[in-house]
Amino acid sequence: MAKRSIGDIEKIWSNVEGVKKLSDRAVGFGPFGIGLDGLLTWIPVVGTVYSVGAGGWLLIQAARARATPGTLLRMIGYLGVDSATTLVGEAVPFAPDVVDFFFPGHLMAAKALQKDIESTHWVEANEREARASGDHDRHVAAMKADPKKRRIVYLHD
Repeated sequence: MAKRSIGDIEKIWSNVEGVKKLSDRAVGFGPFGIGLDGLLTWIPVVGTVYSVGAGGWLLIQAARARATPGTLLRMIGYLGVDSATTLVGEAVPFAPDVVDFFFPGHLMAAKALQKDIESTHWVEANEREARASGDHDRHVAAMKADPKKRRIVYLHD
């Protein structure tokens, strides 16, 4: 695997932000928003392809960012409900489309991934080398000093 940098993680966060807005918040009305996912759900097949495709892309980004298993499961749950309502909308006209129109599955999955990224202390090094040099203890101390951080990920492993 190619070595990742903190810049790569920031780019993943930014790309996920774009999908979040495009899918479920292109037009906002206070706490509510409408995006491509809700609008395309009314077009047979196109809505399903977009919903499943955007969900799959978010999961790929989660894997690239080494999201925790809990975050991945939460994302799969949100995207599963979102995709299921889109797929059922193909078989039962109108009713599931309304649910999918208002259910921000991509937004919720993207927020879960972004929160996971923000709660990680990223290190551009190899864990084995950091432990051997003593830098690992410094990274643990830095992580514990920031109450938002819950875990350490070495990007060069």
